[in-house]
Amino acid sequence: MTASPKTAAQPRTGRRAVAALVLLVGCLALQPGAEAATPATPAALAPDLGREVLAADDGWAAEGAGTTGGSAADDAHVFTVRNRAQLVAALDGGSAVPKIIRIAGTIDANTDDRGRELGCADYATDGYELPAYLAAYDPRTWGGAKPSGPQEEARQASAARQAERVELRIGSNTTLVGLGRTAVLRGASLQVRDADNVIVRNLELRDAYDCFPVWQPNTGGLGDWKTAYDTLWLRGATHVWVDHVTASDRGHPDEKEPTYFGRNYLRHDGLLDITNGSDLVTVSWSRFQEHDKAILIGNGDTVTTDRGKLRVTLHHNEFDAVVQRAPRVRFGQVHLYNNRYVVPEGAAYRYSVGVSTESRIVAENNSFTTPGHVEAADLLKSWNGSALAQSGNEFNGFPVDLLAIYNAYNSGSERDLTADVGWTPALHGPVDSAARAATDVARGAGAGRAG
Repeated sequence: MTASPKTAAQPRTGRRAVAALVLLVGCLALQPGAEAATPATPAALAPDLGREVLAADDGWAAEGAGTTGGSAADDAHVFTVRNRAQLVAALDGGSAVPKIIRIAGTIDANTDDRGRELGCADYATDGYELPAYLAAYDPRTWGGAKPSGPQEEARQASAARQAERVELRIGSNTTLVGLGRTAVLRGASLQVRDADNVIVRNLELRDAYDCFPVWQPNTGGLGDWKTAYDTLWLRGATHVWVDHVTASDRGHPDEKEPTYFGRNYLRHDGLLDITNGSDLVTVSWSRFQEHDKAILIGNGDTVTTDRGKLRVTLHHNEFDAVVQRAPRVRFGQVHLYNNRYVVPEGAAYRYSVGVSTESRIVAENNSFTTPGHVEAADLLKSWNGSALAQSGNEFNGFPVDLLAIYNAYNSGSERDLTADVGWTPALHGPVDSAARAATDVARGAGAGRAG
């Protein structure tokens, strides 16, 4: 019987030769002036995610010159950062110099320059106090006007102090990547503003917590609390690849916040917003978890300058316990394929895909798993939108025609959706069956699973 390569006996002459070679290398390493070599480790042999670029045809971000991020950075612009101060220095104010920034461990944006943790009380200034704010703007006495006066001014000043800490700007030609399986950026609002060619990969983005929400009255209803920070915000950004990211409110879920003026005191905004003329974006193999409004593409019905922009591909992502906006789209040409949607039993839910003004969405081979009280017709919601092409989608393991069910369910109450979106996706990888994609996404999506 022939021995396997792992167990086969090595010839004695071979063992002697190897031993002699090891001895020679060791002796050379110990000569005066020589430095001891670091043995190769599995981590050292792993692919360098910071140097990787978006593959050709991988979604809208591959259009034109593609998306390469900071892959061309010289050695002087490759950073490993372990705290907020180091991260801010590496970001260099959003400069366009090619750079690779590797995040090691957990970085908390709510820290001072010495690394001391900061809480909401540390940001509060000019006499701001929540009880005083609530007393000042109680709709029963204040009415329907927007808050103004000392407490609102104090809230704004306090909010500005927090924003100075947590808003972190990523410039053009940058790759921001987590090292290994445990890289976390907590409390930050990452912002790609008026920048091109950016990659964000293998990173958990957690709990962009707003200490100072503002009350917005609504003369036609109860009003609402509005928060300031998206976990990742693309604003006027082009050629952006978001890959193997996990985004959530972990640590401070909004559902556990109190109710003021009859409304939940929200602390978080979007997990990923793509607005203000952003274009050519691919979001892949990422997890969006336990959040209300996950992804907004296009920020206003009247922002007609977004026409021809907001071209976005979302593939192999998981939306787990997301209430709505997965995504909600205005104006954009958006390709959704091979995504996994999971609504746990007892979780709040409104809809998954929002079809809004002039959006043109193609939804292919996505998997939706919901409890019994969620109907297939609930998966879509239209606000002045009319175009969605779909094929190969599954609902609780069965084929579903999203368009036909939506139109049948909403007949007479809302205008019908049409499959005529006016374009056909050309930039994409293989489109697997919904069932196969759901299995692959469950195993492979999210931070710590790239490479």
